[in-house]
Amino acid sequence: MTFQPTVFIVDDDENARKSLCALVGSLGVRSESFSSAEEFLANYAAGRPGCLVTDICMMGMSGLDLQDRLAELGIELPVIVLTAFPRTRSTVRAMAAGAVTLLEKPYAEDELWDAIRRALTRDAAARAETRHRREIKERADLLSPAEWTVMQMIVQGQPNKIIAAKLNASIRTIEARRHEVFAKMGVESVAQLVRLAIEAQLVE
Repeated sequence: MTFQPTVFIVDDDENARKSLCALVGSLGVRSESFSSAEEFLANYAAGRPGCLVTDICMMGMSGLDLQDRLAELGIELPVIVLTAFPRTRSTVRAMAAGAVTLLEKPYAEDELWDAIRRALTRDAAARAETRHRREIKERADLLSPAEWTVMQMIVQGQPNKIIAAKLNASIRTIEARRHEVFAKMGVESVAQLVRLAIEAQLVE
């Protein structure tokens, strides 16, 4: 199932939630609102694209605790933190945990929308990078064990002659395996192969 990018709004103030939903909707972006961090966690399906806008001070789990919980769960949803009571410690904690920004209530609508736009852009880029790495690993899974070994040695900068000697194989055999590695990985040069191996963390 493909989900539309969504701005997830978490605030225990109903009027604040309605105001945020109206702002996001006026800009043509989908939104969903929750009255607590606990409610959000109970309903969010991991992997859904978008970003999170959360107040800090709420009944139950705070917005900063929600941010920490998302990290514990491995959910890399960009977070925008709002607060009516800005404190240096809270700001430092939110930003250290990777928040896109922390905005003070009452916020300027343009300022919040700019933060949401940046958060959605960050999320889209991260998901594209994840898909790219997954595609590279899927190509690597097509390699035979012998081809995988040759790929590792190529990435390490070893020439065919050295690889052949280390594997006790003929140059022709190594050249054939090298050809298969390039074909299956979809590359035309060692530089391209090295780049893909590093991007997908295939280097042993």
